[in-house]
Amino acid sequence: MNAQNLRLIFAGTPEFAASHLQALLDAGLNIIAVYTQPDRPAGRGQKLAMSAVKQLALAHDLPVYQPASLRSPEAQSELASLQPDLMVVVAYGLILPQAVLDTPRLGCINSHASLLPRWRGAAPIQRAIEAGDQASGVTVMQMEAGLDTGPMLLKVDTPISSQDTGGSLHDRLAELGSAAVVKAIQALAAGTLQGQIQDDALATYAHKLNKQNAAIDWQRPAVELDRLIRAFNPWPLAHARWQDQPLKIWAAQPEAGSGQPGEILDCSKHGLLVACAEGALRLTRLQLPGGKPLAFADLYNARRDQFAVGSRLDNGQ
Repeated sequence: MNAQNLRLIFAGTPEFAASHLQALLDAGLNIIAVYTQPDRPAGRGQKLAMSAVKQLALAHDLPVYQPASLRSPEAQSELASLQPDLMVVVAYGLILPQAVLDTPRLGCINSHASLLPRWRGAAPIQRAIEAGDQASGVTVMQMEAGLDTGPMLLKVDTPISSQDTGGSLHDRLAELGSAAVVKAIQALAAGTLQGQIQDDALATYAHKLNKQNAAIDWQRPAVELDRLIRAFNPWPLAHARWQDQPLKIWAAQPEAGSGQPGEILDCSKHGLLVACAEGALRLTRLQLPGGKPLAFADLYNARRDQFAVGSRLDNGQ
């Protein structure tokens, strides 16, 4: 069968998913419906906001469905009435019951931002950087009831550099994953794709992110804190405390240095050098309370007296 003849349902919510939907559209595939999470309050005004996937779907006049859950018989009946051949799921955010997984003729496939089975769960991109992995990638898998446990259909990989952040790796994987899903759909239509069973013994759970994960503890080695800072940029952002106020850290680099953990060893236009349990971190981009993110060079002239050598930064909370 030609891939263009498949009746596809796309299910996704954030920007990562929207990149995949755009790739399917660019490939001329037949999207008969788009599922995305219900509109949520966002911003200071807490006005209802459409997901990135919904915005893209509406721009292309695609039918949009937004059930709060797919567990109800009504939602399952509505989906079945669309008579899909395949459901493509990318960062949808809702659990797909077995009845839904069984509805499309070719089942459901998922684009997951990890070289499975390495990282299963909600935050594989950030956890890979935080753990010091040398590479990441996207796995397109056949979905089953378990969490990211299905047979692997296609993998693409990319090295993780010492400069990568959660944001930069996210964007690269969105591009790689989008192309991989199109390729997987074409191979499925041709009947040339075979799934590979995952080795559960190699799996690690990528816990969902929260702000406490990003709290800096100066009692840790500088190389670990460097990875944490990069992993949680742009969210939830690494943070310490300075003069009993939160200090957000956008960028840093490990250097040689020794002192009491949290002690400021050097303050210059090149950054703020802070001692860690092993080595030191030069903080190069900071966000002070009530301010915007700034290169430390832009803070230096006005703030250098407040960041006196020998004073200390406290752990984040």
